[in-house]
Amino acid sequence: MTGSRRALISVTDKTGVVEFAAGLVQQGYEILSTGGTARALREGGVAVREVAEVTGMPEVLGGRVKTLHPLILGGILYRRGRGEDERDVERQGLVPIDLVAVNLYAFEATSSRGGVRDEEVIEAIDIGGPTLIRSAAKNWAHVAVVTSPAQYGEVLAALASGGLDDAARRRLAEQAFQHTAAYDRAIADWFEGAGRSGPGAAGEEEESPFPERVTLSLSKHQALRYGENPHQAAAFYRLAGEADFGVAACRQLHGKALSFNNLIDADIALALPSEFEQPCVAILKHTTPSGVAVSGSLAG
Repeated sequence: MTGSRRALISVTDKTGVVEFAAGLVQQGYEILSTGGTARALREGGVAVREVAEVTGMPEVLGGRVKTLHPLILGGILYRRGRGEDERDVERQGLVPIDLVAVNLYAFEATSSRGGVRDEEVIEAIDIGGPTLIRSAAKNWAHVAVVTSPAQYGEVLAALASGGLDDAARRRLAEQAFQHTAAYDRAIADWFEGAGRSGPGAAGEEEESPFPERVTLSLSKHQALRYGENPHQAAAFYRLAGEADFGVAACRQLHGKALSFNNLIDADIALALPSEFEQPCVAILKHTTPSGVAVSGSLAG
């Protein structure tokens, strides 16, 4: 592989990023980066070219604008082998970028922090990151997009084995759009909550407490043995970004993998005792209580 391949790396979660970048360098990639990520890579012994060197434009507005530049976005969205694109690359001096590794500002962690000010939450809204991710995911046929440290190992292994094929790049693009969709959902939820809890304008009609649209973002919690019937596949999902509660917060101590029906029973078995103030236990089979008991103590 020639040294003409380039990877743009700009991450908030720097877990494993030095090792990932070093692995890319071993595969012949030049590393472009910005700010704290560039510093972390240099400190880890990885050669880095600053994005500002490519664009001729320094970071501005307190770091709000770093990578939003035609030379960068054009390099990501460039369709290899397409005549018009090839001519634009030549005329405009675009720098082709073959891999984009970006994860986003920790918006949910910031917005859920006690006593946080609106200004802090606003600054935790990532603009450049989602733009880079979406650009690379749109151009998945030519560019690989990496959005999680959990993907670093598989990406490096694929590159070492000859490269990421179409199926792998498309799968990474799918995961990238899921990532940005969940991120935008969290931001919209915060604005909705802040707007409904804030003061209304004078003379403004009272706003309905029910939004016009509700979108749920779920993350896979575990695979299930089967669905409602043995021939059906199933999985258990939880609300993304939320603390586990109910059955999702429980830990299986022994036994075979759970089925959909097991989860329904467990949910009812957990809900039924909560109707009582004293210690209580419930036994269920197929959603029907077969035994309920209360006592003055758990030992009883």
